[in-house]
Amino acid sequence: QVQLVESGGGLVQPGGSLRLSCAASGSIFSINAMGWYRQAPGKQRELVAAITSGGSTNYADSVKGRFTISRDNGKNTVYLQMNSLKPEDTAVYYCNAAVQRSWRPLVDDYWGQGTQVTVSS
Repeated sequence: QVQLVESGGGLVQPGGSLRLSCAASGSIFSINAMGWYRQAPGKQRELVAAITSGGSTNYADSVKGRFTISRDNGKNTVYLQMNSLKPEDTAVYYCNAAVQRSWRPLVDDYWGQGTQVTVSS
C-alpha cells in the first residue's frame, strides 16, 4: 500500500504564508504527477496546483503568483508554498499522487488525509 502524510497546515492571518508538505511512502516504484487539492465547506474539491515528475507545473487561476508547488523526487515529497494568503484560501488541503507500484504500467491515485488551512484575522 501507499500512504501520503501531509503536514504544515494551521491558522494564519491574511497576507501571511504557510508551507505544506506531503510525503509518500510504501510500495512505490515511481510517482508520476503529484498535486494539491482543496475543499472549502459547502464546495467541491478543486485542484490547486500539480507537478509532473519532470517538474512541469500548473495552477488554479485563483492562486497563480501566490502559491508555488515543488517536489523532491528522492524523498517522494511534494510541497506547496502559499504566500499572500486570503480568507478565501481557507479549506482542507489534500495531497494527491499518481503512483506506479511495480514495473507494470499501472498507475493508481492516492490521497492524503487532509490538513486544515484557515486564513483569518
